[in-house]
This record gives sequence, structure tokens and C-alpha cells, in this order.
Amino acid sequence: MKTDAVRKMLSSFPDVEARPHFDRTAWRTPARIFATLGASGDLNIKLTPDQQQMLTSTSAAFAKIANKWGDQGWTTCDVASVTAAQLKPVLAEAWALAAPPLTGGRSRRARK
Repeated sequence: MKTDAVRKMLSSFPDVEARPHFDRTAWRTPARIFATLGASGDLNIKLTPDQQQMLTSTSAAFAKIANKWGDQGWTTCDVASVTAAQLKPVLAEAWALAAPPLTGGRSRRARK
């Protein structure tokens, strides 16, 4: 994928705002950051550690970040080797984890 397509995909989720974050751009919900994209096209996505393990064991396009952030579920994506069909559900899951809960205490993830 091209980074412009990734930016468009990240911005397509409800209540998402792109903001500068150190040397990167962060996409966030009102609650928290769910992805960052560097100028060189390196994409980092926040998943649960279990989701990260499952994803990285099934696709070479994704890898655990090799530091304590990676231990918390932050996963890097090789944008050049991933398709939109592969990336969209991963970003949707990251967005759902970062989105504030719906009224009544239900999470957006549980709504799916």
C-alpha cells in the first residue's frame, strides 16, 4: 500500500483525529492513540498482546516492536507489503480498542 492510502484508511474511522506525535503522526480517538505513522511510512498499531501474537504468527507484514511498547501490544506494519484487505480489519480492531465505551458501559468491540 501507499502511505497516502494508509492515511486515508486511518482517518476513515469515526471520531478520529490526526495529531503530531514526536516525529510521527498519531491517529487517536477521544480516548487514546491507536496508530502512528512515520514520515518514511513505518506504521505502528496498538493491539492487545494476544492479538499481536496471533497476527505476527500469521503474517510477515506485521512484527512486534522490539521494546517495552511491543510488550504492551504495539505492532509495526510493513506498509509496502500489506494489502488494504489485510490492513483494514487490523486497524478496525485497534480503533475499537481505543474508542471510548458506548453508553451503558458497552465497549465498541462488544457491539461488533
